[in-house]
Amino acid sequence: MSTVTVPTPRVGPLEVLARPAVRKLLVLALIAAVLGPLVTAQWGAGAWPQALTVDVSAPLARTSDWIIDNRDTSPLFTYFFGYISNAVVLSVRAVYLLLLGIGWAGVTALAALVAWRTAGVRLALGTVVALLACGVLGMWVPTMQTLALMVIAVLASVVVGVVLGLGAGLSDRVNRALRPVLDTMQVLPAFAYLLPVVLIFGIGVPAAVLATVIYAAPPMARLTALGLRNADGGVLEAAESLGATRRQRLLTARIPLARKEIMLGVNQAIMMALSMAVIASLIGAGGLGDRVYQALASVDVGAALAAGIPIVLLAVVLDRITAAAGDRMGTGAEHGSGPARWAVPAAVLAAVVVVGHLAGALNWPDSWVTEIAGPVNTAKDWMVDHLYTGVPVVGGTADWAAHFTTWVLDPIRAGLWWLPWWGLLLIVAALAWLIGTWRTALTAVLAMAAIGVLGVWKPSLDTLSQVLAAVAVTLVLGFAVAIATARSARTERMLRPVLDVFQTMPQFVYLIPVVALFGVGRAPAAAAAVVYALPAVVRITSQGLRRVDPAALESARSMGATTAQQLRQVQLPLARPAILLAVNQALVLVLAVVVVGGLVGGGALGYDVVFGLAQGDLATGLVAGAAIVCLGLMLDRVTQPTERRTTKGA
Repeated sequence: MSTVTVPTPRVGPLEVLARPAVRKLLVLALIAAVLGPLVTAQWGAGAWPQALTVDVSAPLARTSDWIIDNRDTSPLFTYFFGYISNAVVLSVRAVYLLLLGIGWAGVTALAALVAWRTAGVRLALGTVVALLACGVLGMWVPTMQTLALMVIAVLASVVVGVVLGLGAGLSDRVNRALRPVLDTMQVLPAFAYLLPVVLIFGIGVPAAVLATVIYAAPPMARLTALGLRNADGGVLEAAESLGATRRQRLLTARIPLARKEIMLGVNQAIMMALSMAVIASLIGAGGLGDRVYQALASVDVGAALAAGIPIVLLAVVLDRITAAAGDRMGTGAEHGSGPARWAVPAAVLAAVVVVGHLAGALNWPDSWVTEIAGPVNTAKDWMVDHLYTGVPVVGGTADWAAHFTTWVLDPIRAGLWWLPWWGLLLIVAALAWLIGTWRTALTAVLAMAAIGVLGVWKPSLDTLSQVLAAVAVTLVLGFAVAIATARSARTERMLRPVLDVFQTMPQFVYLIPVVALFGVGRAPAAAAAVVYALPAVVRITSQGLRRVDPAALESARSMGATTAQQLRQVQLPLARPAILLAVNQALVLVLAVVVVGGLVGGGALGYDVVFGLAQGDLATGLVAGAAIVCLGLMLDRVTQPTERRTTKGA
């Protein structure tokens, strides 16, 4: 059989110049040729010039002093922040007293009955096992403290996220205005805003709840907006043709079509809130987070794990219940819902609570507690003794860390430091302009320039090198795992609990094993960031691949496309919005662990944030935190394309 070769058409120089990307690059090259020598002659071509920096420490110090002096007398605090603080305290206390009042048997029965009515017997049994495990580990009371705080924090996060997501999903203008706000909320390290939050609310539950909401609400807002914007246009046009009003189209078409993304947002809000449990304990949250922090302060990994496991179990239970509720919505499975559907569970719960009160068995029995700290510490010591060095062929974990630092982290950092400051700004402008508009490029350049103005240019580039390396590893691993889970339901079920553990286990719990295995430095900081960011990348990418139109896949199969061709040519292109969101979340989550990395030798901006919080230095902590936000904003703009919508969905 002869093969017909189709000649490739030649592209002339004029056609190449007509391409928008080429024209943009030529404009930037012209700007570099004209302004480069002038800028170099005026300020030099090395790091950011000192003449272009601004000292913000004095204004921040005055602000801190004013808050301290007026916190008890200013109407702003007594009549606004004071009411918010009291409302949060009363809400958390009410939930906590309710949980204690119905006893351990009542809480277990309540959770099991909700799981049963939501997803069936299997999830109900899993919920019972999870809650009983919290008691067996000796963490029942701390678990109830954390659960009470998380209930209020997650509810507030969901409300705030849905409101912001509705605005961003229905309005391009609101979406553009909210993007930097959401970036700041999620990228600004918790350690950076803990100090101002404590200055305003003091150490205690209100500050912990507010810090949790700031961190957990953005994923809810982003995923809600994504679902609303990706709603099927044909369904919306059909609803409009039937005479539905804008509000009716929103309630009956857009929101139901965005159900999967909204429930995924609830899932991510729960995960983010629980991941803040340990950090929030630093400012008075108490509960499981405080137990983890106290155990790690004494380098007791076993005790820290005993408190960390209930955090994971809570996250798994809440994840499964919310996921099951989302799957039932709109499928008809909720038929018969109402008071009658919950009458029997309510009667069973009331009977369990009454029996518990009559038997005086509200508190978890001490005789049912099992100690796991000793065996865990023994296992950790064995791993360190046998894996740190001397492993045949592959080498020990210490060798891996050294090679990663020498071959990856050091070259990236050296390359960034070698670039002239104005050259790096032009590279940022080129990357942002090629995938977006000139406004996108301007925003990215201003964010990068703000880092220099704040006087933290070199530490920021050091942090940027760590972030780029960690994000690259996260995306390679995340996309590979997501493809596997999207194509195999069995693989997805097997990996789901592993991803839950990775995302919900507080970073502080696995920080000591990571340091023990990899040593102190930038490599363990990158490893911790990869472990934390990987689950979100896998979940979002897998969700996008699974939601690809089956008709498109069937069409590709009918044309003889192989599995690999279907993936490359159909699934990945159609899942592009979800993949881009996964990239965005990888950047955000890796940046969120930068501060934790500063505790284990990551240095740079992470160390400055921790130092500012530890010393009560508002300027140092906030400047480093602001630089991390600017890095996040810049990376968001150079990785997220800006598309103008030609039509507006109603």
